[in-house]
Amino acid sequence: MGEPKHPCRTPAQGRNGVTNIPLWKFVAVRTAILNAVAASGEEGLAFQDLREAVRVRLSEDTLTNLGSLGWHVTTVKLELEVAGDIKRMARTTPQRLVVA
Repeated sequence: MGEPKHPCRTPAQGRNGVTNIPLWKFVAVRTAILNAVAASGEEGLAFQDLREAVRVRLSEDTLTNLGSLGWHVTTVKLELEVAGDIKRMARTTPQRLVVA
């Protein structure tokens, strides 16, 4: 049967829009992203800084077992945007994220 998975809606050209990742990975990365974005306040968190902000919020064991941190951060970030948990700040370059 395998471990439980969580569907992440990842809208991208040429894809069906859903990527299933292990639930424990989703929860760990989701929690770290939400905490990092919330800690950034009204200024928002630059997307380019998100991976490192997540890295410092995860244990070494989690990082070792996670696999590609960058891929998981991007995939879960897209799901959080689709779900309405975080959003991109309007008219900002580079992309900045805030809690929705």
